[in-house]
Amino acid sequence: MSLVIDSNIEYLQTALHISAVKFQEEYANMSVDEIIEAEAAQGNQLAIQLAQELTSNVNLVMELFDLADTNNKYMILRELTAQQLQQFLPQMENKDLLQGLYFFTDDKLMKMLEELPPEQLVNTAFELFSQEEIVQLMPNEQLDKFLTSTDIDKNKILKHMQSIPEEYIAQVLEQISGEPVESMNSYDLTKQFGQLNPLEYKEALQSFQPTQKQQLVLSLGKEHNEWFQLFDAEAYTNIINREKQKPEIIKGMSVIEPEYIQKMIEELPNDLLSIVITQIDTEKFADILMNEFPEVMADIILK
Repeated sequence: MSLVIDSNIEYLQTALHISAVKFQEEYANMSVDEIIEAEAAQGNQLAIQLAQELTSNVNLVMELFDLADTNNKYMILRELTAQQLQQFLPQMENKDLLQGLYFFTDDKLMKMLEELPPEQLVNTAFELFSQEEIVQLMPNEQLDKFLTSTDIDKNKILKHMQSIPEEYIAQVLEQISGEPVESMNSYDLTKQFGQLNPLEYKEALQSFQPTQKQQLVLSLGKEHNEWFQLFDAEAYTNIINREKQKPEIIKGMSVIEPEYIQKMIEELPNDLLSIVITQIDTEKFADILMNEFPEVMADIILK
């Protein structure tokens, strides 16, 4: 492989002490590696030394091959395998990795969000919505799932039930028991609610109107943010996909730990993955290339 990339020809001419006339007549259409090879074959010690230095001098490689130019980075990256490309990702800024998410369709983006650990998805949702908005947008069956979860202690629910007006608690109790409620005292109502058998208790929670369920869920969630993880991942992505545009979504995903963003980016095909990696810091790019892929550098320098 002999890569033809834009390079600092003027620098090369000066470094190898090649006259302008010779350069124009013999090397006008040759690449860097071809010029160095030709000069080395003619006994130019500067060319021989330069070829050796290119395997260890990061700054020289950056300048000679003008690696600040993203197109030059891309010309090198497109020769690498997917596994090799992935080694650049941990060294990239998260903001640059996030730009790669624009290459995914909305459906694929939602699928990858669903596959995240619950806390990562919920943190993203918190960036996009307030807790009040999340609860209001959740389907009724998700509110039921939350309130009847075995992860929430019954006493916690009864404590926060006091945030619901007494008349609504009384209505539910009367509906379940078929008998009128004697006391409208909040303490007595929640005590009676807690004395229901397990099936009646579950049915009673599900019998509240959506507004009261939202009020109870929000009260519980504000005390224990981690309980927002009890909602299904698909419920979150349905809300996100319906309510937000891709730029907003990707901005919200900035709170996701870099390791998970990297895994997402790894799913891109090589050509798109290479485009993303061209945004890496140039010095880091050259350093990785020289230390991890010396054979690639050898191919760049020598035919």
